[in-house]
Amino acid sequence: QVQLVESGGGLVQPGGSLRLSCAASGSISSLMFGLYLMGWYRQAPGQQRELVATITSTHTPNYADSVKGRFTISRDNAKKMVYLQMNDLKYEDTAVYYCYARRSKNDYWGQGTQVTVSS
Repeated sequence: QVQLVESGGGLVQPGGSLRLSCAASGSISSLMFGLYLMGWYRQAPGQQRELVATITSTHTPNYADSVKGRFTISRDNAKKMVYLQMNDLKYEDTAVYYCYARRSKNDYWGQGTQVTVSS
């Protein structure tokens, strides 16, 4: 089992920045963590959960068009951490952000962290 815990959410003004972190724990070694596809999804009120970004075991990132050029996903396998650097935040980025892990058809989700962009 893998547990994922997000942190770093909060209230930020438009144009501001936040860095989300996701810590993996449970019966997973750093070596195994490195084999997982990791990612971030988000869900705004009344909306479906949507992909924000993923990063493969070889550190290849993939981004939703809406965040390209503004968000950066990264991972530190030794620490079993995934990060999402969010710059130039917009009102429409307001959502609960969820950390995600996948390996061998097993999906794991964190409980989410709220990001609110408001003036």
